[in-house]
Amino acid sequence: MRLVRILVILFVVYVGIVVVFESLLGWVQPAGEGTLVITTYDEQGAPHERVLARVESGEDLYVSANHWPRAWYEQALANPEVLVTIDGVQGAYRAIPVSGVEHDRLMAEHPHGFGFRFLTGFPPRYFVRLEPR
Repeated sequence: MRLVRILVILFVVYVGIVVVFESLLGWVQPAGEGTLVITTYDEQGAPHERVLARVESGEDLYVSANHWPRAWYEQALANPEVLVTIDGVQGAYRAIPVSGVEHDRLMAEHPHGFGFRFLTGFPPRYFVRLEPR
């Protein structure tokens, strides 16, 4: 019984660490070299901006949903016409979900380390290719 209690406490502490880490990232939205701002639109057409890390492969530009909070990703799937701002320059893009061989290639080219995956609670990772319109 004591072991179960210790495991439950450890699990609750771990969940707390993940919630705090994810909340800080969402609040601070660290931007810099290698990031972009994506503007997605909800069902009512209201814009929502999110700072994301750029993922480049060959000539293609991608972003990935690396965290449990991923409203921007769901909005991009529902309405793939998005705006992207890179280094202060804004352009219109179409967000295309990635799967299969392309997804596997991106996972291999741009892996996340164990520490990052641990702090984010091991969320599944989804990529979106951003094609200029």
